[in-house]
Amino acid sequence: MAEEDDAFLMLSDLDSEDSIPMFFDKNRHICYLEMMLELLPSPYQSQEINRLTLAYFAICGLDILRSLDRVDKEGVINWVLSLQAHPRDEAELSNGQFYGFHGSRSSQFQPNDDGDTIPNASHLASTYCALSILKTLGYDFSLLNSTSIIKSMKNLQQRDGSFMPIHSGAETDLRFVYCAAAISSMLENWSGIDKEKAKEYIINCQSYDGGFGLTPGSESHGGATFCAVASLRQMGLIEDDILSKNVSSCFINVPLLLDWSLQRQAATDGGFQGRLNKVTDTCYAFWVGGVLKILGAHKFIDYEGLRKFLFTCQSQYGGFGKTPDQLPDLYHAYYGFCAFSMLEEPGLSSICTELGIPNGVYPGF
Repeated sequence: MAEEDDAFLMLSDLDSEDSIPMFFDKNRHICYLEMMLELLPSPYQSQEINRLTLAYFAICGLDILRSLDRVDKEGVINWVLSLQAHPRDEAELSNGQFYGFHGSRSSQFQPNDDGDTIPNASHLASTYCALSILKTLGYDFSLLNSTSIIKSMKNLQQRDGSFMPIHSGAETDLRFVYCAAAISSMLENWSGIDKEKAKEYIINCQSYDGGFGLTPGSESHGGATFCAVASLRQMGLIEDDILSKNVSSCFINVPLLLDWSLQRQAATDGGFQGRLNKVTDTCYAFWVGGVLKILGAHKFIDYEGLRKFLFTCQSQYGGFGKTPDQLPDLYHAYYGFCAFSMLEEPGLSSICTELGIPNGVYPGF
């Protein structure tokens, strides 16, 4: 690991405030993602269990940059498919476990020699990332064993409508309602989710100020608000561009939600914050900007102010950092690309905002 440690230290020692380009540096971003696909720096070692998620950021990011030809599509597809958990028989689909995708090889447990069941640790978020990668690479989902995913996903929905990400011992919140909705949407099969229960849970997560918390009664948060609104949109429970419709008949408070979302853009630097009194952060340009896009309210965003903020977070090495003073990371790089796609940056593919993945459409071509 010495070589990547040295490379990471070299990046850290350079003055990141020098020569910050005030334009979208597409070529550097492509090089950054290619490097991340080949050799992750050692600080990512603690994220090994999330290897599939890291791959999702890199591969879908390259597609936004119209550089998917840099990816060994067949090799990646085969790797992703190898991470799917499979029941040994039909009866196992009712044993309470979830048969989705593992986050990495290290979480891929198998039955022991005695045939004892060992928790398979497949995860809703990993399954979302796996399907996103496969969809981006053009994989034919009819070849996928999606029945076991959908049937066993029903085991994860709780009485209040929320979802756990794994079959036992995990938290329940809006992130996993979103993952379940996105999985159902991509597989075009909604039999694994009780929409009415999920809807009630989402309604109960809307706060007095209009935003949504991760759980009922918790503080409004940009990521949770995206999960709520995007889930409702995918489930067909709110219309696209709802502001042009009769919002008074909607079961969530849309005017208050709009007000809360617009207030997240800071007048000082043009970036978006995730919560009240927090610093602006690259990723919320997508999480909160995406909410406004789904609502049909993106025209109210200060585009020029947001672009200027994102440029200050763009690294001279490619990618984006969380804030202007931080090195790039895959998470913030990806959502920086998504934000620029929503801002209709030339040379980028458009994204499906609700799913958070490129839709393969290249504007202007």
